[in-house]
Amino acid sequence: MIKKVLIVSLLLTSLFTGCSSDKISNDSNGDEPSAVASSSPSPNGAQSSLAATKLNINKPSKIDQLSAPEKDETIAIMKTNMGDIKIKFFYDVAPKAVENFIKHAQDKYYDGLTFHRVIKDFMIQGGDPTGSGAGGESIWNKPFEDEFSDKVHNYRGALSMANSGPDTNGSQFFIVQLSKVDANSIQYMEENNFSEEVIEQYKKIGGTPWLDNRHTVFGQVFEGMDVVDKIVGVQVRNDRPMEDVLINSIEITTQK
Repeated sequence: MIKKVLIVSLLLTSLFTGCSSDKISNDSNGDEPSAVASSSPSPNGAQSSLAATKLNINKPSKIDQLSAPEKDETIAIMKTNMGDIKIKFFYDVAPKAVENFIKHAQDKYYDGLTFHRVIKDFMIQGGDPTGSGAGGESIWNKPFEDEFSDKVHNYRGALSMANSGPDTNGSQFFIVQLSKVDANSIQYMEENNFSEEVIEQYKKIGGTPWLDNRHTVFGQVFEGMDVVDKIVGVQVRNDRPMEDVLINSIEITTQK
C-alpha cells in the first residue's frame, strides 16, 4: 500500500464524517469525505421497485456511468449561486442512496445549504443542514448501509455519499473534482486489482480511486463540471469557503 494513498484515505474518512449524525471537526484537513450513520437492512428487489415507483424514478436501460442520460431518465438540476450542475442517477446499484437524495431534494431539505467543504483537486462536499460538517440525517432518520458496485467508480464528476466509516450514510454528499490521477494512484489501482478498463478511464478523466468501495457512488455530473471547477476556485479557510457557496434548490425532473 502506498504511504501517500493511506494518508489521504485516513484524512478523507475524518473529513466526511460530517455528513450524517456523527460529528467531525470543522477544521479537519485531509482528502476524504465523511458522513455518519448506522447500518440498516439492504432493500430487496420489491422494496426498491416500490420506492422507484413512489418517487417516479425513471431508470436508464443500462448503467453507463459517463454517457449522457437517456430521454425521460430521472435527473437532478442542482441550482447553486455559482451555476447549475446536472446529475444522473444509478438507482439499480445504489437504490437507497438515490432514494435518500431524491426525497431530500423533493422535500427541499437541501435548499439554502452550503458546500461547507471545498478542496481544489479533490472534491466539493455539501448536504449538512448545520453547515458544520457534523450534521444531517437520512430520510429514515438513521444511517443507512453502503451500496458498492464495480459498475460505478469515483471518477471525476461522481456524486458519492460522504461517511465516517462503513454503513454511516446520512444526508451529506460530495462531487469528485480531481481531473487527473498521479503515479501513486495508478500504482494503488494496480496493486488492488483494478481492471485495466477502469485504470484507463481514471487516467483519461481523473478521479479518486482510493475512495472506491469506501464511499457509495450513486450519481454522475453530466453537465456543469465547469461550475464544480469554479466552486473549488473560491477562497477557503480550513477547507471552508470564505463566502458561502449555496445550493439554492435541487430540481428533480426528467431528461428532455
